[in-house]
Amino acid sequence: MKRGLAVGATLLFVSGILTACGEEAAVQEPAPEIEAGEVTEVAAAASSTAETKVFGPHEGVNQPVVPVKMERVGEHEVNIEMTAQITDIEIAPDLMYRAWTFNGEAPGPLLIVNEGDMINFKLINIDPAIPHSIDLHAVHAAPSVKFADIMPNEEGVFSYPANDPGVFMYHCGTDPVLAHIANGMHGTIIVKPADGYPTDSEIDREFVMIQNEWYDYNNLEDFANGEPSQVVFSTKALNEGDRNTNGDTFSLKDEPLTANVGEKIRIYINNMGPNEVSSFHVVGTVLDDIYIDGNPENHMTGMQTILLPASGGAVVEFTVTEAGDYPIVTHQFNHASKGAVAVLRVAAE
Repeated sequence: MKRGLAVGATLLFVSGILTACGEEAAVQEPAPEIEAGEVTEVAAAASSTAETKVFGPHEGVNQPVVPVKMERVGEHEVNIEMTAQITDIEIAPDLMYRAWTFNGEAPGPLLIVNEGDMINFKLINIDPAIPHSIDLHAVHAAPSVKFADIMPNEEGVFSYPANDPGVFMYHCGTDPVLAHIANGMHGTIIVKPADGYPTDSEIDREFVMIQNEWYDYNNLEDFANGEPSQVVFSTKALNEGDRNTNGDTFSLKDEPLTANVGEKIRIYINNMGPNEVSSFHVVGTVLDDIYIDGNPENHMTGMQTILLPASGGAVVEFTVTEAGDYPIVTHQFNHASKGAVAVLRVAAE
C-alpha cells in the first residue's frame, strides 16, 4: 500500500491550491504530466464576478461513482473503503456542481458502526491532481499520522477505535480544509450506542438528514467571506432500500419523506457547514426527546428547535398527530429561502 505521508511537502503545495481570484477568474496551468506521488501546483478558477471555470486538471473530469465498501469482519471490527473522486452533482434544478466527493456523493455516503468497533479504513484517491484525506470526528487519532494526505492515484490504510456513540461529521482534512469541505468532501458517521437509546422501543420510523452549504464554484474567497448561494438538505440510507440523495434544493420537497399519523419519528441530523449553524426545527410538532451529538447521555426533552454548530449532530424524536405536510427547516429563514426545507408527508394510515 502506498501512503501519502509526506505531510510537510503536501501542506506547502496545498496552501496555494485554491487561491481566490480578483475581478477576473484565473488559472495557473499545470505541468503537462503528473507523475506518481507528485502534484502540480494550480490555482482556483472562479470568482463571484466572473464566469466559473474548472481549474486545469479537473476540466473534463466527471468520474463515475465508486460505491463505498463496508464489511463487518468481526464482532467488533469493520472494514471501510472510500474513494476520493471528482463527480458532477445537481445542487439545484439544472445547476450542476463539479464536486470534490467521497464516492461521488455530496454529502458522502453514510457510515454506520457500533460503539466499541475497530474501524479498518482505506482511502483511495482517484482525483487526478489533488491530495485528499479523511478526518473522522468519531475517533481518537493523531491527525498528522492517521488523517494523513493521500496523493493522487495512491491509497492509505489506517485503523481507528470508535469508542464514543453519536452522530459525527467526517470530512477531508487536507489544507485548505475549507475548500475541500465547501467543494463537497463531507459526510456523517453514526456510532450506534452499545445499549441503544432509552426511547428505542417507542420509535416507529427513522431517517438520516444532513444540512450543508454551497457557494460560488471553487471560490476560496467566497467560501471564506461570502454568503452561501444554496443551503440544502439531503437524506442518506440508514437501512437497505432507504432513499439516498445529494445535498440539493429540491429532492426532499419534490419527493417528501413519509410517515403515518401517531408514529414517533427519529431523525439523525448532522450539520456539515462549513460555516453556518443550523436551527433545526420541525414545523407542527415539538421535539419530544433530543440526544445532543447523538450520545444517549446528552438527553433533553420538549424542545422547539435544536441548535447545531458546523459539524454538530443530534438525534431528535417527535410524534406526528395529524395527517398533512410537516415542513422540516432551519429556522434561520434566510437559509430556508435558499433551499433548506424538506417535507415530511403524514398519512392518516
